[in-house]
Amino acid sequence: MRSQYRRGMPELIAPTVRLHASWLAARDDWGRGVHQDGSGLHETDEVDSAAGFARWVGWLHSQSDASTPLPDGRVHASYWWIVDGDDCLGAISLRYRLNDFLRRVGGHVGYGVRPSARGRGLATWALGAVLPEARGRGIDRLLVTCADTNHASARAIQRNGGVLDGVHDTERGRTRRYWIDLTARGAS
Repeated sequence: MRSQYRRGMPELIAPTVRLHASWLAARDDWGRGVHQDGSGLHETDEVDSAAGFARWVGWLHSQSDASTPLPDGRVHASYWWIVDGDDCLGAISLRYRLNDFLRRVGGHVGYGVRPSARGRGLATWALGAVLPEARGRGIDRLLVTCADTNHASARAIQRNGGVLDGVHDTERGRTRRYWIDLTARGAS
């Protein structure tokens, strides 16, 4: 997959406590308390202390274990950080199935790129990198959504084969719903 990202070579890595300071810098770039799609961060998560951050990173890893029961409303998922060396640039998650909320609003994939790293093709690259993971989990049709006004995200989805299913009013506002056919020839 070609990337428009120009600095170093971006990678998707599993969340790690080693990048605590870099992750905090990325969080502060977003702004404290701002929702970060794909990160798995909730407002009640305490991530400033090393111990709190380690608990949160452990929780992110535990979400992929299909043998572990999850609370109502949650689905199993994998989380990755988008990094360039030791710089955290964003996050992406792959949800293994859809519940009613995800079918309406969230889709199989959530992603976000920190404000200072936007406009470099990272979201397009990261979404493309996750498609083989989804296919490997038996997902044939991947639902990806974005806010109706998020034109950059819509382009990232379209560049990865997303076909618009429609624009709907949801509890998170006007939401664009795209399907990516992972069985189609040439899907990344």
